[in-house]
Amino acid sequence: MSSVLYDTPGPRARRRERIGSVVGGVVLLGLLALGVWYAAGRGVFDADRWDVLYDPPKQQTAAAVWRNVLIQGLGATLRAAAVAAPLALLLGLVLALWRTTRFRWLRTPAVGVVELFRGLPVLLMMFFGFTALGLSAFESVVFGLVLYNMAIFAEILRAGLASLPKGQAEAAYAVGLTRTQTLASVLLPQAVRTMMPSLVAQLVVLLKDSSLGFIIGYPELLKSIQNNSQFFGPRYLVALFVVGASVYLVVNLTMSWFARWLERRTARTGQAETAAATFAAQAGTAGNHSRV
Repeated sequence: MSSVLYDTPGPRARRRERIGSVVGGVVLLGLLALGVWYAAGRGVFDADRWDVLYDPPKQQTAAAVWRNVLIQGLGATLRAAAVAAPLALLLGLVLALWRTTRFRWLRTPAVGVVELFRGLPVLLMMFFGFTALGLSAFESVVFGLVLYNMAIFAEILRAGLASLPKGQAEAAYAVGLTRTQTLASVLLPQAVRTMMPSLVAQLVVLLKDSSLGFIIGYPELLKSIQNNSQFFGPRYLVALFVVGASVYLVVNLTMSWFARWLERRTARTGQAETAAATFAAQAGTAGNHSRV
């Protein structure tokens, strides 16, 4: 059996794939073991380099360290993402609709806005807000995240709208719906459902990009780790880094799991709606034949 893009691998190809997977796994495990051996030789796993997490020096308590990392640092990260995400989604939706207008003289400026902010680094926009506009560190982080991610969200939503069959819009116009009603009732719900995994994946990127705020002094998670390592000493940097990396992994993997769950759920909903529409169409056709 073959696909449009590739042929289904045969026995030899599958055997080569299994051999390649085994060899790759062995090499990866070897590199991991080498890294652990090197770290152990440098004393990374010594107990006195991890006691900052349960018995920190300088008359500090473990509760204060964890509170600084999880509540203050992670809280600042989530706060910036929680403010930037809905603003970026809303502006991205406006840009996506702006880009799909029928009039080229209106569509061209939207293309320019999307390409401009999609091509600029997030950190550069944060710096611009902090230095040129005089915004606070929090406002500068949100400013950079919103400008960059609204362009990405606009492209994702535009791709979702472009992937829909043209017959749906034509059918909506045929029954008397306006363009606004067609977008709001027919096209946008399907585009959002189709592109939901990509939207959630970009939200994960937005959350990770908030870590760039430490460069302008925003006290997010990475900044709190840096402050703790400077206060307690560089010997504790690995332990604090592991904690920060673990927190990022837990949050991002949770959002990725949510994206997969949402994709499965929306797929089932879409199939049910399609089946209901098909049944209604068949019932209407049968009714017309019976009246004839």
